[in-house]
Amino acid sequence: MTGKERVSKIMNHEKIDKPAWIPFTGVHAGSLKGYSAQEVLTDSSKLTESLIEAHKLYQPDGMPVIFDLQIEAEILGCKLLWAEKAPPSVTTHPCSSDKEILKIDITKESGRIPMVLETLENLKEKAKDTSLFGIICGPFTLASHLRGNDIFMDMFDDPDYIHQLMAYTTKVAKQMTKIYIDAGFDVISVVDPLVSQISSEHFEEFLSIYFTELFDFIRENNKPSGFFVCGNATRNIEVMCKTKPNSIFMDENIDMVAAKVITDKYNVAVGGNIPLTSVMLFGTQQDNMQFVVGLLDKLENKQNLFISPGCDMPYETPAENIIAVRQAIYETESVREIIANYEAVDDGIEVELPDYANLKKPLVEVFTLDSATCAACTYMMGAGLAAKEIYGDKIDIEEYKIIYKENIARIKKVGVTNLPCVYINGELQFSSIIPSPEELKVAIDNYI
Repeated sequence: MTGKERVSKIMNHEKIDKPAWIPFTGVHAGSLKGYSAQEVLTDSSKLTESLIEAHKLYQPDGMPVIFDLQIEAEILGCKLLWAEKAPPSVTTHPCSSDKEILKIDITKESGRIPMVLETLENLKEKAKDTSLFGIICGPFTLASHLRGNDIFMDMFDDPDYIHQLMAYTTKVAKQMTKIYIDAGFDVISVVDPLVSQISSEHFEEFLSIYFTELFDFIRENNKPSGFFVCGNATRNIEVMCKTKPNSIFMDENIDMVAAKVITDKYNVAVGGNIPLTSVMLFGTQQDNMQFVVGLLDKLENKQNLFISPGCDMPYETPAENIIAVRQAIYETESVREIIANYEAVDDGIEVELPDYANLKKPLVEVFTLDSATCAACTYMMGAGLAAKEIYGDKIDIEEYKIIYKENIARIKKVGVTNLPCVYINGELQFSSIIPSPEELKVAIDNYI
């Protein structure tokens, strides 16, 4: 069975011999050939060269051609901040000053789309037995890129505008989908990190109809779909299933064993959720093997299953760790022997926490995957920075990104369980849900 056949069977809920292996290579592919994130996200020849190398090393059943949720936003007028080892982040929001609905359409000639399509064409023969995923920015995250942090307050103050904005971004998502389907992508994966930052009630009120429309559109065009959400979207797994995607991918914030009980109920395939930093980036080959074997052992039903990183892998993820993941999937019993005497190694990093009880002013701590690369983290940190503009020197604010070992140790010591989240004076205030300006103000005022 080829990788493409295995992915197709899982998407169609047919019986499989093994779970499919989907490494979300993202900008990491560039590291294999010495190219920066910006180079591989703007240059087809460099992206192609990098993906061919990733394909050779990791032998995937499926893989994305490009993992950049800012392609659509850039076309629609958002300015981007580029980084050497991470995807770009959105720095301006065209609809932030007024509640505008744009009239821009996306075509195959727009922005960086020609580069993506050229790369796909280059890969079709080189990776003909691999399912190629077309990644599109989900309509809610795209709406957030256009509107900025005010979108969360709009849900309370102006629900009509949210529906108008969502109708527009869903139209854009369908345009991207049609372009990618016509070009020959095998799977359309809708990646919407911000879904984890709202309640299931808000999902049903503002998002359900639009995601259902989008997944229906993909199905009508005879392609399978993925619904990719970052952060702790546990409360939204069921409402996501009801929009009828073929599959749902999730990150390390979600208990995949518990989530699969829900996805199995709706006959939706599930994928995930190897931790990006603590295991893939900073762990050993044995750490990665242990996680995969442990996950497979905990899952009673191994049908309808993809194994993948929790999101696109960090740029500097060691190649040997990724190879170890594939080995654990395809040679599970022999790997079980390799890790029979496995013991996790403690890095021994000591961190000193502030004396929270005796602070002179409120300390707002924002724990993130990385606000420069994770959309949910960007908007969580944005809420904190907006508060800093209001309070000035009356408060302090710090961000702790999990991409650094010392911050992983800090997160463990504080007791953080889900990212992104906000603590004030060492006490959890908001976890995987972005506060409105008023909600954050009330929380801060309690400490002044």
